Amino acid sequence: MTRAVTRLDLTRPQILAFRRRVGALDQRLAPGPDSLRRAAWAGLQDSMPRAALLSIHARVDGTDSAGWEDPSLVQLWGPRFNVFVVAACDLAVFSLGTMPDDVRGRLRAEDLAARLRAAIGSGRTPHKEAGSRMGLADANRLRYAAATGTVLIRWEGARQPTVWTVPAPVMTAGDARLELARRYLRVFGPTTAAAFGQWAGIGPRPGIAAFAALGDSLTPVRTPVGDAWILSADEAIFRAAPSRAAPARLLPSGDAFFLLQGADRDLLVPDADRQRELWTSRVWPGALLVNGEITGTWRRAGQVLTVQPWRPLSAAERDAVAAEAASLPLPGIRGPVVVRWYERSGDQALG
Repeated sequence: MTRAVTRLDLTRPQILAFRRRVGALDQRLAPGPDSLRRAAWAGLQDSMPRAALLSIHARVDGTDSAGWEDPSLVQLWGPRFNVFVVAACDLAVFSLGTMPDDVRGRLRAEDLAARLRAAIGSGRTPHKEAGSRMGLADANRLRYAAATGTVLIRWEGARQPTVWTVPAPVMTAGDARLELARRYLRVFGPTTAAAFGQWAGIGPRPGIAAFAALGDSLTPVRTPVGDAWILSADEAIFRAAPSRAAPARLLPSGDAFFLLQGADRDLLVPDADRQRELWTSRVWPGALLVNGEITGTWRRAGQVLTVQPWRPLSAAERDAVAAEAASLPLPGIRGPVVVRWYERSGDQALG
């Protein structure tokens, strides 16, 4: 992709303010399908059970424990074959947008989808049973069929997913890919074609091709971690005065605000030691967002939520975090959430 002349220098505060604003993390949206769609503009990763629900809660007012089951939302194997919750009207974007460019990959997806439809008809079937009916040695291969936009799932974490088929979307795979790139640019911008290719699971070359096809709708920018692109339509938002950051948000593992790789991590969390605490080699913890900055991590076991701040929090900040924790919609949990503070003083942990 040919590099155009850089028009705009963006600072770290501008970038983080933009991402919080477009991600509805400064002020929650009013309840309703339109807000759910905006919250899921780049999809809501749900690979950790009910992570999507907590991402919705961080963005949409009045979210209860059934928020992820709203009729306007669907669940599928999306980018990188991870479980995603997306707006039903955007199914094509998050499925066809990931369709392999090579003939072999496309034929594999289409063949599996056709065989699945023949095996289960109009029913809903546990995916292992569906795979068995199809003669698959590994039912996880069904994930490849999701790129056709004809496979939906319901997965709650403790059990295997249930699968069923739906009519093929009207959108073409090419148009879906470009819209997926626009969604990524809106939520993760400023960003690069390579980063998009990695996030979407399509590889660097298709990512570069998608950015090139977007042409003049993109604006080149310079950031503290290198050259990147934004949607030209978003330039005014970057230049605008930042909105007031929310006192506290508890973002789940895989939330779009910190679903980052490479240099983008340096921008969000400059301290290398803190990066290792947030982006672990195994299951990521949740991210503690206080006054617009990632300020620690959190994990939950039952109704006990353990918060590990990276700096001393004021009494007002602690109260804000505790209030946010108390409002979490936790399915199956009875009684109030108990916040346990885990802070290091020298070599000792204070709980």
